[in-house]
Amino acid sequence: MCSSNVPATPSRVLFYGVTGSGKSSAARAYATATGLPEFSVDDCVGWLPGWEQRDAAEQRALGAAIAARDRWVLDSAYGGWRDLILARAELVVALDYPRWLSLSRLVRRTVRRIVAGQVVCNGNRETVARVLAKDSVIRWHFQSFARKRRVIRDMQAVRTLREMIVFRRPRDLDAWLAGITTAPGGPKASELRPPLRA
Repeated sequence: MCSSNVPATPSRVLFYGVTGSGKSSAARAYATATGLPEFSVDDCVGWLPGWEQRDAAEQRALGAAIAARDRWVLDSAYGGWRDLILARAELVVALDYPRWLSLSRLVRRTVRRIVAGQVVCNGNRETVARVLAKDSVIRWHFQSFARKRRVIRDMQAVRTLREMIVFRRPRDLDAWLAGITTAPGGPKASELRPPLRA
């Protein structure tokens, strides 16, 4: 499917991290556990068929439409409209993994997608030619890694501990997600946030 007064159960949650950190998988797991609607940024905002990027104005309009909803889980937010999401997000979950970890995950994922012919978004598939292109996801990792980590630091500077969780190890994220259980009333507040940043 395409503030400091944080409620006990956040209903607008942004997952953010460097390329290859596993944001989409984490967002999907969280959305499944909580029953919140999940939005894939690549599908819903960023890419059209044929690996054509939507123009900036359209992306911002689509981002604004998602941000305006009462309930959502997003697996990222592009710079051109991230401000709209952050203004509405009740919780940011940041995956701040080291380069070697995120890059190795990204390379394995890309190879797996190429071999399997897996559809990535809107009918698009990874190919060897795509990996060698100027805007390949591997090249993007190197271009964006430092900037995305700065964005995480900037978010930490303005958001309270209650509004943001930073994970630096996948096993800590996995343990946190495992503690979020599906229930009629949603997850308990104690299950949504660890006592300290990981």
